[in-house]
This record gives sequence, C-alpha cells and structure tokens, in this order.
Amino acid sequence: MLQRKYLFPHVIEMNYQAGRRLGVNVYLIDGGGEFVLIDIGYLESVDEIIDLIRKMDFNLSQCKMIIATHADADHIQGIARAKELMRTKVAAHPLTVEPLETGDEILTYAVIKAQNFEIPMPRCKVDVLLNEGDVINVGNLKLVVWHTPGHTAGQLSFKMGNLLFSGDNIYKDSCVGVIDAHHGSSIPDYLHSLRRIKADSAEFLLPSHGPVFRRDPKILQAAIDRLTKYQYMADFGTCAVSWPLLDEWEADVLAGRMPDFSE
Repeated sequence: MLQRKYLFPHVIEMNYQAGRRLGVNVYLIDGGGEFVLIDIGYLESVDEIIDLIRKMDFNLSQCKMIIATHADADHIQGIARAKELMRTKVAAHPLTVEPLETGDEILTYAVIKAQNFEIPMPRCKVDVLLNEGDVINVGNLKLVVWHTPGHTAGQLSFKMGNLLFSGDNIYKDSCVGVIDAHHGSSIPDYLHSLRRIKADSAEFLLPSHGPVFRRDPKILQAAIDRLTKYQYMADFGTCAVSWPLLDEWEADVLAGRMPDFSE
C-alpha cells in the first residue's frame, strides 16, 4: 500500500501524492467508506491518477462522483475516461453541461488555433447537476456547493469546514483564471465571486492550480483592484463593461471640439 499524503484531514491532492507535477490540482476527498474527486485533468494523466488511487488502497467502486469545477480541457479532458474506468458519476453546474456533453472545442479551450494548440475533447454525459447551496455528502463530510462564475459561467467552488476549494478563481500570487470573451468570462461576475471569497471565513484556499495557501484578504484585494480596472480597459475587449476614452472622444465629436495639441 502506498502511504497516503493528506494535505488536511480527509484531503489528498494528487500532484503532492505523486511527488511530481501531473497537471491541474486533483483533490480526493476521503469520506471513509466513499470518496469523491474534484477535477481529473488531462486524458494522458488519468491512468496514472487512477493507479495512484488504487495503490493508496482505495476501492474504485467507492468513488461517489467526479466533480468538474468547470469545463476547461486541462480540468476535464480525461473525465469521460475516468468515469468509464471507475464506473462512477460525473457532476457539474448546469452551465457546464453543454460544453462537456458536446465536447465544445472553443468553450473548453481544447482548440486555440492562434497558438497552434489542438487536443481531442471527448464528450461526457453529466449525471448530477450541482447548484448554489447544494450539499454533497461524502461519508460524514459535507461539501457545500458555491457557484462562483467569472472565469467561466459554470465555475464551482466548494466549502468544507475551514477549507474552500476555490477552483480557478484565485491563486497564491493574486492571479486569476483566464479572462476571455470566447470562454464565457464575465468580469463583473468575477468581482462578485472574489468579494465573496474575501468575505468568507475559510482559513485555507485550495485552488485548481498551484499551491494551497491561507486565505489572505490582501491577495484577494489585489485581484479585485486589478479586475476592477480591467472593466474599463479596451485590452479586455467585450469582457470590458465600457471604455471611458471612447465616451470622452464621442462627447468631443458631438460637441464639435477639435483636438487641442497645444498642451
């Protein structure tokens, strides 16, 4: 039996368990007689992750479900394969169902033509819908479902005691998940989700990428301040809510004010 490396009681993260970087953070929530997985990662890493689970002496039949935090390929490309091998259910937010079940290459980032990136995106049936306020029981443990849109429309987070599995909302360096109109991102929604996380009582944040860290209002506020500015910057295209420069220019045009280059 492989020794289990618990990050916190009942929580194993598979990169730490493997002792090397496998990809996206994959969390195993150990409820004793059953367990759930939060995300699964790329298809190429599924067999190794499942092998690690076996070697830790978990019975695969006790996997209650695999939860998709959202429908990005780096999180869920391997979910159909894992579902088949573990004979379990897949759970996701209703707004994640369409990209998962259709294998939408754009919404899942499976294809980024401008970067010559293209990977298969196997379709996967979603068995369980997770909505804001739902509770997932794992043995005696309870995962409370948070709908935290912004990065994607269907992004989920999960509160368990003093832990918050925070998805792609925030990382230790104050970075956030990609903001992209083609991806369904919304900066106002993102700000609402970040403010919610900042106001929460969770002691630790367990993100979908990078290290686990203590919830620090300064880390969250830095992201909030930056995204607040993004709302009014042309850099973020249709994800921005307005562009003050154009408003000022239009007002000058309508008023007949010509450019003044004297200053």
